[in-house]
Amino acid sequence: MRIVHISDCYPPRLGGIETQVRALALRQVAAGHDVHVITATPGATVRRGTEVLDGVVVHRATTQLPADLPVNPRVNREIRELLQPGGRAQGADAVHVHGGVLSVFAYPGARVARVLGLPTVATIHGVWGGIFAPAVRVADVLSHWTRWGVVLTAVSDAAADPIRRLVGSEVEIAVLPNGIDVDTWRAAHVTGDPDEVRLVAVMRMAPRKRTVPLVRMAHEASRLLPAGRRLRLSIVGEGPVASQVRRYVARHGLGHGRFVVDLVGRLAPDQVRATLAASDAFIAPAKLESFGIAALEARTVGVPVLAYAAGGVSSFVRHEVEGLLASDDPSMIGAIARIGSDDDLRRRIATHNRETEPEQSWPRVLAAVDAAYAVARVRSAP
Repeated sequence: MRIVHISDCYPPRLGGIETQVRALALRQVAAGHDVHVITATPGATVRRGTEVLDGVVVHRATTQLPADLPVNPRVNREIRELLQPGGRAQGADAVHVHGGVLSVFAYPGARVARVLGLPTVATIHGVWGGIFAPAVRVADVLSHWTRWGVVLTAVSDAAADPIRRLVGSEVEIAVLPNGIDVDTWRAAHVTGDPDEVRLVAVMRMAPRKRTVPLVRMAHEASRLLPAGRRLRLSIVGEGPVASQVRRYVARHGLGHGRFVVDLVGRLAPDQVRATLAASDAFIAPAKLESFGIAALEARTVGVPVLAYAAGGVSSFVRHEVEGLLASDDPSMIGAIARIGSDDDLRRRIATHNRETEPEQSWPRVLAAVDAAYAVARVRSAP
């Protein structure tokens, strides 16, 4: 089957959507499919044009813009030229569009594909809400998509629910989650000092990821721990608010004592896995998280996960089963203190996570993707 993915971004850019699109494409190639990607992201060696990377045919429809922004004013024309008969990605059996909150390259591709009569699936990877989703515009776009026969999906109920509220129950939005390689992320737990609880976060240190509130909440929670118990927070990643975190750590003397913050920086995936294996709990402090792949990696390693109930992490973390879910910041402070104080709870959750495979394993996700493609083929049939 020829599968064509359309995404604003693709490696060498390294973000959540592009990483998942690449992972999906590679597994589809391994399954014997002919896989193409159309993207507005320039490559490391081919800035514009077509190249083959790990068996995936990548068409880079880029323009010269500051900071290599994934925007192309000729997006409709360029995607049409690739998908139409005679194009380099012609004859697609399935077109899979991937978009976030604002995807000015990928989303137009859905309409182009349907005008050409191609089976089309659109997966929404972001949480549409607030200033990002004027209700009338979103409802209009999605209603047109469904009239065109596009199969609408989202990576979690957290991503799908805001759209369901906007467009009504007549528009079906199925959940098509991100996937994880379970065998790759399994790791034996590395025990540490029994008097110290090791909390870890893996994130881009950006405002919406709430790195500074994370440090403040963990600092407050450390004051609630029993006498003799210490808390160590390791933050893996870099980003624009790193300097604010460093100032907070220096101002409060968090390099030693009852609460310690380690700024680890960016790590390779195998180093992230090793860090998770040597941790006692993982925390996802973002409230508008459409999925949370780092949290899924931690859960797969076997680490209890702390997150917000309203976010996408709740699609694979149940309260007191795979982790603890908080409703707001005060309850998150309580969750940190609880996981740091209750050794039996922490061990029970960790044992469950190590012994139970998450539903988002790649074989299950690929089966769900194939089912969505089958629905799209039915809808596109004459």
